[in-house]
Amino acid sequence: MEKKPHFVRREFLPREVPSVSLALLLAAVLLLNALLYLYLNKFYISLGRVETEHSLCPFGYFKFGAVKNCSPWLSCEAINTEVRKLKCVGEGAVKKVFLSEWKEKKVVLSQLTNSELKEDFLHGLKMLKALQSKHVVRLLGYCEQQFTILTEYHPLGSLRGLNETLHIPKYKGMNTWHRRLMLAIDYVSVIRYLHSSPLGTLVMCDSNDLDKVLSQYLLTSDFRVLVNDLDALPLVNRSAGRLVKCGHRELRGEFVAPEQRWPYGEDVPFEDDLMPPYDEKTDIWKIPDVSNFFLGHVEGSDIVRLHLFDIHAACKKKDPAERPSAQEVLDTYRKVLTLLIREAAMPGTREML
Repeated sequence: MEKKPHFVRREFLPREVPSVSLALLLAAVLLLNALLYLYLNKFYISLGRVETEHSLCPFGYFKFGAVKNCSPWLSCEAINTEVRKLKCVGEGAVKKVFLSEWKEKKVVLSQLTNSELKEDFLHGLKMLKALQSKHVVRLLGYCEQQFTILTEYHPLGSLRGLNETLHIPKYKGMNTWHRRLMLAIDYVSVIRYLHSSPLGTLVMCDSNDLDKVLSQYLLTSDFRVLVNDLDALPLVNRSAGRLVKCGHRELRGEFVAPEQRWPYGEDVPFEDDLMPPYDEKTDIWKIPDVSNFFLGHVEGSDIVRLHLFDIHAACKKKDPAERPSAQEVLDTYRKVLTLLIREAAMPGTREML
């Protein structure tokens, strides 16, 4: 009986040690969370700062490179006398694109090649002027009379060359799940911006297959995504009962949304007048396929896909009304990025707790 106090004290000591360790571990977790919050807050503030710097110039002006002062968009006369074509770097159904030079700086000159598509060209110019922001390639000038547009040059080109770029020794350090997910976040941010643009809800119609989607976007030297081609951006106006149709031809394949496909079966010939219109949720349907390209097959990308499974399944709902908004997708992507950065910073924390 006399040894009971002795045993009581020996039972107490082992319990105190884990409680101290647990307290230290929890303190470490809280500290790391605080540091992570500060890092991510700085990251999102930096994104906002890019947009602010882009918009410091008033409408009709631009800042280029390291120049501090704003310059007015170049006029027809300035483009004709100050811009020198270097070589053709691309050609599509609407325009031909030339790498050019202005005041010893590389720029891009786009010129209409098919007069039957001049309305598409002018629509693209109208969108480019109205939507200038951190999400859109910078406009430097234009000449409506000559169907010419001058924009900023990005040497890494369109997103079609992303995987090739990431295999260049200079950029191999960028080929991580973290950087690839940030590119996907950039892409969804563009879709969100178009769906809530100053002009209203715009649908990205030049997106009938993955290659076409990737050709519409540019990769900047600091690895951001910009939308470059705005020729096909019809406006959805629900209050006025206005929906859209992307072109006048039948669309096929699993990449386009179900509501974009001919609904009356193979036995009924396609007729544009009978094709029902649709809304911006067609863009949401395509997000998982585009993001899958962004994520690639690097270490950790499958873990990212697993975390995005539910939101991507929601994007693929057959009923457009059941799909999430671009803002909801963007919010989920950002939460996944935060979660995975935290887990990467403290591997095994969950098991320890």
